[in-house]
Amino acid sequence: MKRTLDRLLQKSKTLYATRPALSFVGQSPITYCEFHDLVGKLSLFLRTRGIHKGDKIALYSENSPNWAIAYFAVTTMGAVIVPILPDFHPNEVTSIIEHSEAKIVLISERLCKKMEGVIIDTLSSIIIINDWSLLPGASGFSCGHLPEKTNLSDILSKNDISSDALDSTEIDEDDLAAIIYTSGTTGQPKGVMLSHKNIVSNVIACTHIQKINQGDRFLSVLPLSHTYECTIGLILPVMQGASVYYLDKIPAPNVLMPALKKVQPTLMLTVPIVMEKIFKTKILPEFNKNKFMRVLYRISVFRKFLHRAASRKLMETFGGQLKFFGIGGAKLDPITERFLREGKFPYAIGYGISETSPLVAGSNAKKTKFQSTGPSIVDQELKIDNPAPSTGEGQILVRGDNVMKGYYKDPIRTKEVFTEDGWFKTGDLGMLDKDNYLFIKGRLKNMILGPCGENIYPEEIESIINNHDFVIESVVYELKGKLVARVHLNQEKLEAEFSELKHSAVQFQSEMQQSINDRLREIKTHVNEKVNKFSRLTQVLHEMQPFEKTPTQKIKRYKYIH
Repeated sequence: MKRTLDRLLQKSKTLYATRPALSFVGQSPITYCEFHDLVGKLSLFLRTRGIHKGDKIALYSENSPNWAIAYFAVTTMGAVIVPILPDFHPNEVTSIIEHSEAKIVLISERLCKKMEGVIIDTLSSIIIINDWSLLPGASGFSCGHLPEKTNLSDILSKNDISSDALDSTEIDEDDLAAIIYTSGTTGQPKGVMLSHKNIVSNVIACTHIQKINQGDRFLSVLPLSHTYECTIGLILPVMQGASVYYLDKIPAPNVLMPALKKVQPTLMLTVPIVMEKIFKTKILPEFNKNKFMRVLYRISVFRKFLHRAASRKLMETFGGQLKFFGIGGAKLDPITERFLREGKFPYAIGYGISETSPLVAGSNAKKTKFQSTGPSIVDQELKIDNPAPSTGEGQILVRGDNVMKGYYKDPIRTKEVFTEDGWFKTGDLGMLDKDNYLFIKGRLKNMILGPCGENIYPEEIESIINNHDFVIESVVYELKGKLVARVHLNQEKLEAEFSELKHSAVQFQSEMQQSINDRLREIKTHVNEKVNKFSRLTQVLHEMQPFEKTPTQKIKRYKYIH
């Protein structure tokens, strides 16, 4: 098959015409035939707005079936999609639209209100994705008086347009399909250029890791604007004829729990913080609720038994049908992974970045190794650059059809991330074991050089800190040649110790502060007993508020390293 998104969608329509494709949870899904038809109609409508092959269209919306329709409508007509993460600030959104030279923005009603009053002169149209209606002003976000809701077919019928659009433009594998921006205003925007071949080859590689069929159900909880969810959580199931379900609200527990029960997903993609939070706040406290349980939990055979029992309950919470629970985007805490592993929960960890479409390494739930992201995907070369003789650690380099074309309008930065013989420098440090399983050590730019040239990985120290009962999350960095940690503590757990003092605010605050100071000293001792001499902390500071994070829940480290 020609590795383009139009061919992929056409094949899915042929093979799975009457199968359910996309839906909000609790609503009737559209079939693959209907999906294909809507994509074609929207493509032709975009042509009436002056869009041609190679033109850029921004997509700024929460997850929905219409997001998927928009993505395929743009890419299958030969235009270039520019997905924008819903959490981005209006300044970032403006910067991305201008830098990408997008002619049209497809935007949700809610995010349109967030952009209220912003004028971007380069835009020729602004389309509300909820119902495909046009804003009256071509370049301005004026959402106070949205036009009357219309149906896409109504818009198309007024223009006397046929709905079969997908074969009207010849698309080549190397044609640009998407520009992915991971940030908007931190310096010059960095747009990752992914071709049709990049994306589709990565999807094909994923099929060698986990078998997916038309009976499978995906529940989408991560933002589709991120390559991880888009490639593996949308395009992969579309290619294999599976069904994808979306939440129409933020995935808070009161929304997610009923959705899991209704959909009974067979596959899900998440980030580490989701499972870490479940384990640390819901499961682990049960194993430590009294002295008897704490003693039992320290004994390996009983711990495994408790983990297995808790895992069975967790499986039921997730709908009881999971066969693949993918975790990516950051390193998974080893204590949480031990629970998943001993509990036989069907988890698998993968590694990838936007520049590689995104998957670089991964395995299915039956082939995981503790703390590994699995082996390299098929049809891709992976190696460790200049590995250290003692540890085998070095920068991860990859070469293959999944590697981006470069950064948009940025040849200098593009040249910096490629070696002369075409290897892409990921910026991540790792090692390969004897079975070629990849183990991630951390980001090259985060690595701290010790006093005698030792490599110190803050992520590994953070992992130890985060296993402390009172810690939710942490950041480790170098300050004046010393290692310092900032920690965000579990406020509810701290307050529970002094609940009887709450009637006396002064005494409560005094006792609380003393408890925080005690915990910080305890954390420092806890860590320094478990790390080598050059990785010991000299100071542990309290961070009152949760750390600010990216949409995939990675801490924005640069904001806390002074």
